[in-house]
Amino acid sequence: MILRLFMRAGSGAGALPLAVALSCAPAFAQADEVGPAESERAEITITGVRQPYRGNFKLREIPQAIATIDETVIAQNGILRLTDALDLNASVVRQNTLGGLWDSFAVRGFAGDENLPSGYLVNGFNAGRGFSGQRDVAGIERVEVLKGPAAAVLGRGEPGGSINLVTKQAELGRTFGTASLQHRSFDTLRAEGDANLSLTDTLSVRLIGYAERGDTFRDTVRQKRWGFLPSVGLKLGAATRLTYDFELTRVAVPFDRGIVVLNDDFDTVPRSRFLGEPGDGDTVARATGHQLRLQHDFNTRWSVSVGASHRDTRLTGSSSDAETVRSRQKLYVDGRSLSRQRRSRRYTSEHSVLRAEVAGEFNTGTLRHRVLMGGDFDHFDTDQLFTRYRGPVVTPATTDQAGYVLDLQNPVYGRFPPPATAPITNRLDVQRTMGAYVQDQISLTDRLQVRIGGRYDDFLLRVDNRLTDVLGRRKRSRFSPQAGIVYELGKPFSLYAAYGEGYRANIGADAAGNVFEPETSRSIEAGVKLTALGGRLTGTLAAYQLEKSNVLATDTLNPGFAVAIGKARSRGIEADLNGRLPGGIELLLSYAYTDAEARSRVLDPSFSFQIEPGDPLINIPRHNLNVQAAKRLRVAARDALIGAGVQHVGARNGETGSDFALPSHTLVRVFGQADIVDGVQLFGSVTNLFNEHWYANSYSPVWVQPGAPRTATVGLRASF
Repeated sequence: MILRLFMRAGSGAGALPLAVALSCAPAFAQADEVGPAESERAEITITGVRQPYRGNFKLREIPQAIATIDETVIAQNGILRLTDALDLNASVVRQNTLGGLWDSFAVRGFAGDENLPSGYLVNGFNAGRGFSGQRDVAGIERVEVLKGPAAAVLGRGEPGGSINLVTKQAELGRTFGTASLQHRSFDTLRAEGDANLSLTDTLSVRLIGYAERGDTFRDTVRQKRWGFLPSVGLKLGAATRLTYDFELTRVAVPFDRGIVVLNDDFDTVPRSRFLGEPGDGDTVARATGHQLRLQHDFNTRWSVSVGASHRDTRLTGSSSDAETVRSRQKLYVDGRSLSRQRRSRRYTSEHSVLRAEVAGEFNTGTLRHRVLMGGDFDHFDTDQLFTRYRGPVVTPATTDQAGYVLDLQNPVYGRFPPPATAPITNRLDVQRTMGAYVQDQISLTDRLQVRIGGRYDDFLLRVDNRLTDVLGRRKRSRFSPQAGIVYELGKPFSLYAAYGEGYRANIGADAAGNVFEPETSRSIEAGVKLTALGGRLTGTLAAYQLEKSNVLATDTLNPGFAVAIGKARSRGIEADLNGRLPGGIELLLSYAYTDAEARSRVLDPSFSFQIEPGDPLINIPRHNLNVQAAKRLRVAARDALIGAGVQHVGARNGETGSDFALPSHTLVRVFGQADIVDGVQLFGSVTNLFNEHWYANSYSPVWVQPGAPRTATVGLRASF
């Protein structure tokens, strides 16, 4: 597979290097603030190898807001999915997840194309745009939320920021492992294992796998998931390291659009009621991926990193979804008869990336320069075959069978045979992107540093519409600059400010076949950083404003398609605090105020919606808060931990171009763990402790995703 990647490099496209964003992974940055012994121990414990694209920076030197969610916090909270882990940072909010079949989120108010999975990075490689199902946290060392201008310029992602997943990699010279078994509410069982095996002084293998199956709180909905995520580390010399990571995952779960809300009544149906057809069976998402990374240190000042990745994904299945067009929906006539569509999907993607970067430092007189220079080449194909049956406009003569109706008050599944579907989308999108970037951070004095740099992108997008025999093509290029400044006031505070421009290709075409122009953005932010208690307590307070052009929004008349809505703006204030306080208290606090709105007037040609300047963007709350505290203690001469957390999400818009809104919610969770014998730990958690009714996201009033009720987990974890 890797050989195939190199053979087709001539036709490849747009990578997503982290550059400076990854140049300061916070877990390492905090280690830089403490003594040498703790710093060395942290580096061995975390990955066993320096992360590529890191550079030589401490956290307080970076003109950017960066937050980290590490595996310890993830495990304490009993989190299994990336979406739930991202809830711990208030700058990231949930978006529509294609019936629970992909990851979708917005950072600082901007989500990208709502009809594709949100892009995220894995060890700096773009890996989130395919159809692989919701990402499991197994194999994740930490989640980095890289906010602001630098992420947009050097990550080619959304201007609000990029999400980077740092995976658990093979560590040289150590043999260790863990295995766990847990039982969760709704009869869900999960087994997970992680074993790092030192085969020789220069070769190690890390084997990570998980398997999960069980019911959910949704009637008739069961889920099955498994994954195998091994890593191989090879030392080629004292200064050279080769790492290979493999990914094989499978998710099988019924496609589920959630509940309906009639006339703003969120009790129209119970949150457990499934409105599809159990006979449709599972929608299955598969992924197979490879990463190969080579790192070489020339000396203590200069290093080079090169890498390649290839990932194939596939999503197939059928579903019965509520009809979204009002004139075709019988629910608005009698208040109980839900007209539905019958749909089938076969989505595939193929994604290949090559990249290289040189990092180093030098002096010119009294000025210290720390530079990053790199380039990347990215090729992304997505092939979508989507078929649909849609009932007629509702009249007194329209039969329930023609509308594929489900009675909300007395649902009888399988009442009608599934109607035949016809192709609506049969399209191949090919994106090829090449990029190069350079960055120089200059220390003018012991306290003052400036950063300058930029990125040049050249991309080609082809859209082959097989239904209309229309081949769309768009080729564009652009240089995006960035600049930043950092001033250290003196311990424990430093000030920073940054400006950046971004450039991102919009994949695909609208319902009429028009290929979208790329998104462009401008971002500014300023803030203050805290580093205290010897690096054990870090925090950031930031204010920002982001502006985007050529923004896409969901076409409510043609689900699965997007429309261009012109310009959008997001501005806000954020506060993040993370650390270990005296007395064994671990604290995590994240708050975000986000004002995200459209800045253009748009009237859909089919009059399905109208957007006015000032209209809020979908699924973006103004206020978002997560806070938790944990206390380490000794019980019967054994280590233990107890903790609790609160998440508050404010009200937010639930449908593009309308005033439908999701209510605010506040969720409480508790968790704990205790060593029961040497090497064996008992752990547990309860989420949504007070069983609040809440709603994770919404596409329209007939596609609203309810959140899970009170959910308890208990398990055993053994280590060696």
